[in-house]
Amino acid sequence: MSIQRHGTTRRYSDAVVHNGTVYLVEVSALADAGVADQTADMLASVECLLAQVGSDKRQLLMATIYLADMADYDAMNAVWDAWVPEGFAPSRACVQARLAKPEYRVEIALTAAIIQD
Repeated sequence: MSIQRHGTTRRYSDAVVHNGTVYLVEVSALADAGVADQTADMLASVECLLAQVGSDKRQLLMATIYLADMADYDAMNAVWDAWVPEGFAPSRACVQARLAKPEYRVEIALTAAIIQD
């Protein structure tokens, strides 16, 4: 099986596809925004990446959400709950973590299936 990398830099790829599965990690580009805006921006980017590789948010298998502060949990969940289609929620974990930059409020690691015709 081949491995396809999308948006590859020296350090990371935006998405990696292998054996009908896509793996991706995303943060928001809105450095000074609150967690709700960062979450919405991040999930919009995730949706675009999924579409680029032949998947969508109904194909989510697993998500790990990293919050800089668990006080942001409810605000992040309000955006997440509106974004995930009813009946298509993946397995999910949400943890507090020190993120790569202090302005990051939320980061996500996702695994999704590729849509098979």
